Amino acid sequence: MKVLARLKKLEIPMSPNNFELWYVYYARQNQEVIEGIDGTIKEGRPITTQICDDLHKKYLLDNKKNEKVREAGDKMNDALAYVTDMVREAKASTEQYGESLTGASNSLTQTDDIEELKTILAAVAQDTEQMIEKNRRLEEELEQSGEEMATLQRDLDSIRKEAMTDGLTAISNRKAFDEKLKYVRQRSDEEASIFTLMLIDIDHFKSFNDTYGHQVGDQVLKLVAKTLTDGIKGKDFAARYGGEEFAIILPESNAMAGEVVGNALREAVAKKEVINRNSGEKLGRITMSVGVAQYSGSESEEALIERADKALYKAKETGRNRVVVSE
Repeated sequence: MKVLARLKKLEIPMSPNNFELWYVYYARQNQEVIEGIDGTIKEGRPITTQICDDLHKKYLLDNKKNEKVREAGDKMNDALAYVTDMVREAKASTEQYGESLTGASNSLTQTDDIEELKTILAAVAQDTEQMIEKNRRLEEELEQSGEEMATLQRDLDSIRKEAMTDGLTAISNRKAFDEKLKYVRQRSDEEASIFTLMLIDIDHFKSFNDTYGHQVGDQVLKLVAKTLTDGIKGKDFAARYGGEEFAIILPESNAMAGEVVGNALREAVAKKEVINRNSGEKLGRITMSVGVAQYSGSESEEALIERADKALYKAKETGRNRVVVSE
């Protein structure tokens, strides 16, 4: 496991907070943590316990999901402590067995009495059987501990995924979007590559929601979210941006590609008829407006979002159900 190996190499205590920090780093799910650690390394400063504590307090302490992460970290810590105790006990048993063999060897060289030889050999045989049994138990306990730690790792993966997922639509949430955009922009700067951002808004959603109720409104949000995720591919990334707004990041794609994708998604949504699941009543079709902006290579995430948002506003202002590309 990368986390445990890194902590051991850095000689940093295996505490729940340190485990969480480095787990998040290797999961590449928190850009601020990534930049904090990578920045320290680039500056040539050693990664110390104090630096880990500072990064954890600054970027992870306020996350409400962290209580679950810390709980899993505590369990992982307990499991590691148990394994350490088992290894320590096995080492002591091995040393004791070695001393027993040395003693028996010395005794064998000092006597010719058959009965005494039998007694010495019987003692060695007994010690050997006990050592074999201890090793067997150790193997079983290590295997069980390994399974427990694998389960905890899956729990941590699930917790991190939950923290980045929108509860209603089951696609990535705003936090996941913010971190993804920051990561993609950084990669774009490093590799001189392009990417495009799309902001999407469901037309007349408020009036639709007010007319048919929040349950139907939620149904519409789920429908749009599924249509978006089904309509993108590869490295493309879709998220619920907030309310009835969604966002899509298209790595290695220009604005023209964004316009094509936007129109394809817009048409796919417009073809779907909304049906009240409780009554079976047909409620009509929905449309959406899309704003597209290609990263300029010299702007902040906020500036890029603002350009895409202005393009979205223009799409709605000029009739809705259309795609507008930022100039």
